[in-house]
Amino acid sequence: MGDFLRVYGFEIAGTVSSLIYLYYSIREKIWCWPWGVVASGISIIVFFMARLYADMGLQFYYLFVSFYGWYFWLHGKQKESGGAVISRTSLKLWITLSLVGVAIYFVILALLLNVPQWLLIAGSSMPYLDAFTTAASIIATWMLARKLIEQWLIWIVVDFVSMGMYVYKGLYFYAFLFLVYTIGAVLGYYEWRKSLLKTPVPVVSKVNV
Repeated sequence: MGDFLRVYGFEIAGTVSSLIYLYYSIREKIWCWPWGVVASGISIIVFFMARLYADMGLQFYYLFVSFYGWYFWLHGKQKESGGAVISRTSLKLWITLSLVGVAIYFVILALLLNVPQWLLIAGSSMPYLDAFTTAASIIATWMLARKLIEQWLIWIVVDFVSMGMYVYKGLYFYAFLFLVYTIGAVLGYYEWRKSLLKTPVPVVSKVNV
């Protein structure tokens, strides 16, 4: 048992905390953000050990967005009683986010292909998929912090691709986690859609920090 925990302990802890984060996200509960901080901290260690450097770097971004999302969900100005509400993404904002996402992808890819050589460490195992999932996750996480419902559609794709990556890398607990994430993203979309239909609001068309 000791050897099992020594090998898989961080992975199990990251999986459990991430599942709790997912549950609260689907339920639109503010507790998703502190659990997101815990999950990201553990995942930084796991992905460094697996040489998935883009995913590791993404966790630092998740830490920042967790605090930002925590604040925005509490103090967003879209709700008279305080706190943000679920909204839709306009075509204009979709175009902006897509262009930003493509730019982020190529920057991350360039870093993955070159930085390990400069640092004399092993290169990323799957640089192109690693860069794709990282760039898409950056966009989707920002959308989650802003309570944009379409973020769940991005997560469905990202989580499914990530699941395949982790199976390939032998990170089976994380592969299982992202299988649950994929299912959870589908459920999250329909849960948020029901909530949105109860209290419709205008689409978000600007990128306001």
